[in-house]
Amino acid sequence: MPVEIERKFLVKGNSWRQGQGVCIRQGYLNRDPERTVRVRIGGEKASLAIKGCTQGAVRSEYEYDIPVHQARELLNMCDGPILEKIRYSILVEGLRWEIDEFLGENAGLVVAEVELQNENQTILLPDWVDREVTGDARYYNSNLCRHPYRQW
Repeated sequence: MPVEIERKFLVKGNSWRQGQGVCIRQGYLNRDPERTVRVRIGGEKASLAIKGCTQGAVRSEYEYDIPVHQARELLNMCDGPILEKIRYSILVEGLRWEIDEFLGENAGLVVAEVELQNENQTILLPDWVDREVTGDARYYNSNLCRHPYRQW
């Protein structure tokens, strides 16, 4: 079973800003805590992802590329508002960090994610990393659609 092992952190300051970000629009066809089904358009690419229940930093994940025109159609079928963000990708100490700067009702929220090989992998935290929010469900993208950051 394919798994995603990911830690999530809040971001402070602007020293992380480098390169050009990619605009992402994503929505959820299912946001059940046991499984989510996400459709995403990022730049000229689109994907459909099915993710299992999160346990710590681990969850099952199946992700498939789909045609952009189909992703647009699926976004119209999504449950709740569409999440919009700009994603930046930064390589630090051999690990790829993805920094999401949220837009719309989630503006002001900046979150960094790093995928790991195993749950106990030691990582060096860049100076722009703030508090870890890996286990805090408020920061799950699927929940940010329902309960936007500006309403906290």
